[in-house]
Amino acid sequence: MDRRVRLLAGVGLVALVAALGVLVSPGAVLDRLAWVAADPFRLTLALVVVAVVRPLFAWPTTLLAVVAGYGLGLRGFPLALGLVVVTSLPPYWVAGWGAGDGTVAATGERLVAETGDLRSVVGSRLFPLPSDVVSAGAGVAGVPLRTFALGTAIGEVPWVAAGVVAGTSFASLSAASLSAAMDLRVVVGAAILAGLAFAGPAYRLYTRR
Repeated sequence: MDRRVRLLAGVGLVALVAALGVLVSPGAVLDRLAWVAADPFRLTLALVVVAVVRPLFAWPTTLLAVVAGYGLGLRGFPLALGLVVVTSLPPYWVAGWGAGDGTVAATGERLVAETGDLRSVVGSRLFPLPSDVVSAGAGVAGVPLRTFALGTAIGEVPWVAAGVVAGTSFASLSAASLSAAMDLRVVVGAAILAGLAFAGPAYRLYTRR
């Protein structure tokens, strides 16, 4: 497909996601999920559906972990982690499809090549960045699918764990706050680990310029 067509399609998709994200908030989703939380089977099905459509609305992946923690307790951690991997795939595929051979893609490929596929995905996930940005970056950089999925599962562990633990503490989903799910200690600790993952490769790339 012509690069210009892919670019226009990508811009249109981003605009659609932005519009849906404004029209439908995560808080509204939490309100609608509250009624299924009492039944583990219903809750699991609802979370699978949310994981599939979430990228269209640009909702944070923390939503899945919080609801899983609220309805299933700490047992919801494996489910939430698996769904976070699943919901990261559409942005990864779309970005890889529309990447082309531009400067951004070339820069991403160099950094990934220097860091290593798995290490780059894990490190990127540990940064306190929007999940879809990281997924798209991996797609643009050409990270293999299996490595992307494994790196996402490893790097998302602290964020999913924080969300699940926070979900177990909420009295009701309607009163849940996604921002409250992120403990500052988790954010700082994960950011430090991410910095360590990229410090050496970034320095080597810089010195070669």
